Amino acid sequence: MLPELRARALRLSRCPTVADDLVQDTVERAMRFEENYIPGTNARAWLFQILFSVFITRCRRSRRESRALGSLASDPVAWTTPDVAAPMASLTPSLRRHLSDLPESFRKAVELVDLGEMSYRDAADQMGVPVGTVMSRLHRGRKLLAAALTPAQESQLAA
Repeated sequence: MLPELRARALRLSRCPTVADDLVQDTVERAMRFEENYIPGTNARAWLFQILFSVFITRCRRSRRESRALGSLASDPVAWTTPDVAAPMASLTPSLRRHLSDLPESFRKAVELVDLGEMSYRDAADQMGVPVGTVMSRLHRGRKLLAAALTPAQESQLAA
């Protein structure tokens, strides 16, 4: 299977050294998790899936690292400052006003999920409601907010 794995890795990465590393990581991961392989199933497909998983993980890691290096290039001490900004601080006065005009349940969902970047589950726990309710309130809150902002944006463009 090694020649087939290397050929697939080479097609994915387009670099012989990266392809060799992908194959090595694939074989290592397959050996580590061989108890997850179900005998009698397609071993070739299982190995190719592991290879693809390893490749995607490397791509994501590389993207994160390049973003981090990019921010460090412009600000060498960027890693020392927290990334979290006050959610309401970056809102325009108009958006802040329209958000405060929303019914409490919808506003809370929008603030927790969209502005506070909470997961639906965490927002549901904090609000004391089911996850589906949070999703519904978030959808309706966003819709009301968009409707409230649309006339304001049109009048600003006309001025």
